[in-house]
Amino acid sequence: MFGSLKNVLNRTAPTLIEDLAGCLALVVILYMGLTLPSLI
Repeated sequence: MFGSLKNVLNRTAPTLIEDLAGCLALVVILYMGLTLPSLI
């Protein structure tokens, strides 16, 4: 069980990092889009 989970994490580690970076970028864009109208 833990061996197969470790295999999956090792194979998908690069894409997980890219997916997390993409999610963070979307959150930043959403936050800026919601706060920008109050600044203008």
